[in-house]
Amino acid sequence: MSALDLRLVRTGLPLDATLPMRAGEPLDVVFVEGFVGETVIGLCADEMHATQPVRIDVALAVPRLGACTTDRIDDTVDYSRVRDALRELLDAHRHQLLEAFAETVAQRMLAAFAAHWVRVAVAKPRKFQDVDAVGVVIERRRAPASEPRTSGGERSVLSLIGAGMVPHSAP
Repeated sequence: MSALDLRLVRTGLPLDATLPMRAGEPLDVVFVEGFVGETVIGLCADEMHATQPVRIDVALAVPRLGACTTDRIDDTVDYSRVRDALRELLDAHRHQLLEAFAETVAQRMLAAFAAHWVRVAVAKPRKFQDVDAVGVVIERRRAPASEPRTSGGERSVLSLIGAGMVPHSAP
């Protein structure tokens, strides 16, 4: 098993990558691991008004990156753009649950970076004294081209309902 395969196994990425792409098309995984930012998120009274640290890991599977041969930043996913998107989401979101926040991160990554697949882990370190962290890990695949999306790249309300995800408005 190669070093990359070991890395994928450790991060939980699929080695067979059954993604919507042409047969035999190479797939590369770009990741940002251990990003930590501050945000207001949670349901408990002590979480609703004060920021707390949130750790985010993102892995994006994209068709073979041209940068492998060109060595040009324009031919790959720019890590700094991923980082900037995470910072922006931490500042702007109004989610209470890590699950909802992770979904927003995943949809943004799929739309902004033309990824076929994304894995997002969001954790609250030190939420409880007797655990290192609590959190959620989600994986999403790019929807088929025929599935309706909003102008921001998110799935339409009807497709979300069809997938069993019923959107709701914030209180």
